[in-house]
Amino acid sequence: MTSATSSKPRLAVFKFASCDGCQLSLLDCEDELLTVAGLVDIAMFPEASSDMQPGPWDIVLVEGSITTAHDAERIQAVRRQAGTVVTIGACATAGGIQSLRNWGHHEEFLRCVYARPEYISSLATSTAIAEHIPVDYELRGCPVNRQQLLDVILTLVAGRKPRLPVHSVCMDCKRRGTVCIEVARGIPCLGPITQTGCGAICPSFDRGCYGCFGPAPQANSQSLTDHFLNTGSTPDTLLPLLRNFNGAAKEFREQSDRLERMFPPGPNAFSD
Repeated sequence: MTSATSSKPRLAVFKFASCDGCQLSLLDCEDELLTVAGLVDIAMFPEASSDMQPGPWDIVLVEGSITTAHDAERIQAVRRQAGTVVTIGACATAGGIQSLRNWGHHEEFLRCVYARPEYISSLATSTAIAEHIPVDYELRGCPVNRQQLLDVILTLVAGRKPRLPVHSVCMDCKRRGTVCIEVARGIPCLGPITQTGCGAICPSFDRGCYGCFGPAPQANSQSLTDHFLNTGSTPDTLLPLLRNFNGAAKEFREQSDRLERMFPPGPNAFSD
């Protein structure tokens, strides 16, 4: 789908419901940005340029979740014009922090926030891009790891298949020599079931991993949740841990829902 005047792959970047942080991760690649710009034809990138060229596009990066009926239609139109689709960030891959609405009362929220809620057109859910269209590759994180983003773009430009690391954050802790804070201090940590990407930053500062890169492959989230419960963690601690940036990801969602079934919320409970 390269243009008639250029042999470079055509790159497009689209935003849906998000904070723009993952797009900015690409713009933050100051030392490498000119190299990337020289290898692709940036056809559509509203965050960076007013020159917006129509499709088709060879590589499409998509940030953000689907939260309106209009966006659900728009992502279908993007997919029809796209060669390879790469979703970037927790919003695009798991619904993002805004997916907390999935457990709330949408109409009530609208009435509380907006003076004229009848003018607001939004869905009661925030969902990942892959729930609406076929996605070729997913880059996790809030925001994405910029080196992973660069690697995916450069690998696709070279005509190869990207290979993303899929081990858990626990392996990164071992490589850094970080003492396990769950074992040593009893701090609940999602590192065993969270995919690598951050470099295990939080455990190195004595804080439990809160899953910003989403579930690792074959994550045994039920076993970990049961372990936390059996070692003294309370549901009102675990539920916010699971319902975070990737709360709507299947593995995290199932366990937070199970916690609510096991410990039904009262009038002042953690899920209100």
